[in-house]
Amino acid sequence: MQNDVTLLQSTALFSGLSEEDLNGLLARIGAARRSYNRGAVLVQAGAPSHSVGVILSGRIEAVRRAPDGSPLPITRMGPGGIFGDVLGGSSLYSPVTVTAVTPCEVLLIPYERLLCPDGTAAGQQVLQNLVRTISDKYFLLARRVDLLLLRSLRAKVSAYLLSEADRAGQLTFRIPFTRAQLADYLNCDRSALSRELGRMQREGLLDTYRSSFKLRDPDALRRLSQ
Repeated sequence: MQNDVTLLQSTALFSGLSEEDLNGLLARIGAARRSYNRGAVLVQAGAPSHSVGVILSGRIEAVRRAPDGSPLPITRMGPGGIFGDVLGGSSLYSPVTVTAVTPCEVLLIPYERLLCPDGTAAGQQVLQNLVRTISDKYFLLARRVDLLLLRSLRAKVSAYLLSEADRAGQLTFRIPFTRAQLADYLNCDRSALSRELGRMQREGLLDTYRSSFKLRDPDALRRLSQ
C-alpha cells in the first residue's frame, strides 16, 4: 500500500497531499481499488462515465472510432495516469472506449464525491488539482489539433517527435504507440509513415527502432514542423 501512496502523491490529482491527508481523503470519498484483465473495458463509448480513475499498475488505452469505423487512438497511459477527470463531470456520454492493454489495477473515485467539498484543506487541494489537470488536457488536445492541421506528413512527424522529446526531457525516448498506432494518431497511412521515417533517418534527422527514437538534429526538425 505504501507504494500506491507514493505513486498517488506523484500524480497531478493528489500532488501536495501528505500521506495522512491522502489516506483520510480516499476513505471519505469512497475510493475503491479494482483489477482488470487484459482487454477489459473500463469505459464504454456511448455510455456515461461517473468515475475518475488513477492507474496503479499496467497500461490502458483510450480509442475513438472514426466515421469509417476504424479505431483512432487518443492516448495510452501507465502507472500514475489519470482518466475520466474530463468525462466524469459531463452530462454527455463518453466519446471514447477505455480498455486495459495489459492486466492492470486502478483506483476508482466517484466523481460527485470528489467534487463535494468536505471543508478540509486536502479536499480543497484536490479540487484545485482537478481543475489544473482538466486545463492541461485541454491544451494537450489543442496541441493535437494543431498537429493534425499540418499539411505534410514530415511536418506532423517532426512536431510529434519534438513534443515527445520535450515530455521525456531528453532527445532519446520511447513513444507509447506501435508504428500502426502512430499512423492512426497522425491520421496517415502506415506505409507512408514508415517510408517517411526511413527517409528522415537516412538524412540524419533521427534514429529509430520500433517505438524508440533519438533526435539527431532537433533544430532541423523544428524548422520542418513549422
